[in-house]
Amino acid sequence: MYNTDFPTRAELPTRAQLRRSMLIALASACAILVTIVLPSEYAVDPLGVGRALGLTEMGEIKTQLAEEARQDTEKAAASAGGLTASSDAVLQRLDRIEALLASQKAAAVPPDDMTSAVIQAEQSLAAEEPALAADDPVVVPEKEVAVVPDDTAATGRSDEMSFVLTPGQGAEIKMVMQEGNEAQFFWTANGSKVNYDSHGDGGGNSVSYEKGRGVTEQEGVLRAAFSGNHGWFWRNRGDADITMTLRTAGAYAELKRMQ
Repeated sequence: MYNTDFPTRAELPTRAQLRRSMLIALASACAILVTIVLPSEYAVDPLGVGRALGLTEMGEIKTQLAEEARQDTEKAAASAGGLTASSDAVLQRLDRIEALLASQKAAAVPPDDMTSAVIQAEQSLAAEEPALAADDPVVVPEKEVAVVPDDTAATGRSDEMSFVLTPGQGAEIKMVMQEGNEAQFFWTANGSKVNYDSHGDGGGNSVSYEKGRGVTEQEGVLRAAFSGNHGWFWRNRGDADITMTLRTAGAYAELKRMQ
């Protein structure tokens, strides 16, 4: 059996050599972090190298899309919270009225008197609840539109619409489509630039087709991955109004603006 020879002390690296190698590795890691990682991931470019390499724009797209996703998540959570609070209040009201009816029935109260008692109980509950202030936000949950096949979707249709996006404003427009149906589209910011997200949802499903930042226009074919609502969300990140124009043609039942 062959035994490996151990290196001699003279063959081992010295402390100075190890220290120098460690410093070189540390300097290389810092250089990669500052010139590549920070610009491409977080749009932080202290030396300007990332912008020259085209990495800073990539980081700006990532951070912008992450911020828009965070805002959409907060809006959805607020809608769900408002719906839950409203449902709880209704259930509490029903429980108290039901308890009153049970007590009146147990006491053999005549029907006419029982009706009056219920009316008085409802008025009492309404008086106990705080009035909604004029500036309080009213949360209205978005309703998912059921997809109903029709002759229009089967034979195809075409639409065109224009709308204005003020600075910071977003707009979502979707087509009601059946799974596998296709629609040709063309949208333009008419010389300006917008951020966009092409996606679909419905029936508990969701899909993201494509995202972009600082795009002037786009043309293509959208194929529905499942039955539901499929379309685009645009946001104006500039400081001036933008006029958007959208043209669609294909197998879809409805074109609607969600927000």
